Amino acid sequence: MKTGRTLRIAVGIAGLLALSAAFVYFTLPINRINMHSRLVMLGDFNGDGNWNGTDARLLAEIIAKPFEFAPEVVYKADVNHNGMLDDEDVAVLSALYKSGDPYKLKEKQEAAGHLYPYPRDFFRYRPGTEYIQRPLVAFKHAAAKESPLKFLRNFPLRPENSYAGRLRSEIYDEGIRFTLAYNKREAALNAIEREYSDRKLARCNMLWKNGREYDLLLELMGLTEDAETLTTAGQRRFVAQLLYFRDDLVAFLQSPRYGEYKAGNGDYHPILAQIGYLLKKDLGMNMDLATVPPPRDFLKPDNYVDRFRWQYYKSAATRADFRKFLLFAQYDRRYLRAAARTTRKLDDTPETNHNLPMALLFRGALNIKNGDKFAAVGLIDEAVRIPFSWLKSLPANKLPSSIALENFLLPGNKEDGSDKTRHWNVFGGISLYKSPEESLRLGLAREIKDFRDANRTPAAMTEFIRDSIANINGIYYVMTINPALVYKIPIQ
Repeated sequence: MKTGRTLRIAVGIAGLLALSAAFVYFTLPINRINMHSRLVMLGDFNGDGNWNGTDARLLAEIIAKPFEFAPEVVYKADVNHNGMLDDEDVAVLSALYKSGDPYKLKEKQEAAGHLYPYPRDFFRYRPGTEYIQRPLVAFKHAAAKESPLKFLRNFPLRPENSYAGRLRSEIYDEGIRFTLAYNKREAALNAIEREYSDRKLARCNMLWKNGREYDLLLELMGLTEDAETLTTAGQRRFVAQLLYFRDDLVAFLQSPRYGEYKAGNGDYHPILAQIGYLLKKDLGMNMDLATVPPPRDFLKPDNYVDRFRWQYYKSAATRADFRKFLLFAQYDRRYLRAAARTTRKLDDTPETNHNLPMALLFRGALNIKNGDKFAAVGLIDEAVRIPFSWLKSLPANKLPSSIALENFLLPGNKEDGSDKTRHWNVFGGISLYKSPEESLRLGLAREIKDFRDANRTPAAMTEFIRDSIANINGIYYVMTINPALVYKIPIQ
């Protein structure tokens, strides 16, 4: 009897506590979303809480060299909130710096019949999960006058909200960005770099003339990335020559001779012999691809040491790193433009659509990991495995046929999935742990093994060559990107 009474009392107390907890939860103010934000004072570039002459001088520097500053700095100059750095932003801020008091300035402007922002328009709460997009340059920049891109000199600056208008705005912004980077590096270009840039510049001017504006934008982005991040100074000749080997492989894939092989001549030995010839001609490497042994020797202890180091950098990627990386892949304007150019299945044999977005992903990872290449490779290697489970749960008929099924946010066409992304990143990474030469040798041995396992068919040969192209791109860019050129430090 006593036990039953005690039980009823306990149940009653528990019920009262539950009711009290429910009352507290549903009536008292509680932080339910746990979102952290930071108050940003637009136009205040040095963070002293004032608008004054110091900010005016910094604005002049930003106008002259907008890409020297981190996106979160340039973001503070976009006071009309249109995603662009334009003449109106400059006029509004210049008046504010002279006055220093937004209330009095607004009254004065309205008395003269002009619209002017409210003081609170100059403040923004920025959540920690927000991706800061760099505003587009949308004013006539002095660099356009002497740009090697001739079409920039009289570029029609008409900011529009249409698809074509936005594309034009991005082309102008990218053209100015490249020109500023090119002007800094032109005098120090070596013969190989100058020949490469002259060829690319001629292509850009041709694309503009022919009205191929999307291709022009991506070509400009590739040039900008080369000018802003790559350096062959101190690099061995082998690395520079890698691109000649890649281009020769691409040309061979598109040649009539290879077309005949795919159409029915199943003898693969002449094909491997030709690739071996190109390897010797371009890189001085001797490999009998028909008899090359498997790539891994499990008896070598250093293979296990390298694997341990690789796993360490993969595991060192934090939740915050992944969040930043995924925000970059989901929102960065330049990356999305590069990754959007896909084609129908098996229409991108030379992998035109893959290398630029991968270079941008690697640059994004370098920014997150403060210029550490090992950590950047580890972050990408771990990140490409994230989307698999949730994306595979989506019905196939709900996805565009030209977008990679296995990794919606990563570059490449449907037939590649995450495969080429891994090839680019893994063999780029191996070139850090071992050497570019050893990475290429291992890559070729790996792809030949896959070719044999797939019964040495023409389709398997094409995949062998395409995988090798992805490997070469990864090795070249991972080795040649200079982290000191990539990482931009904010003013505050």
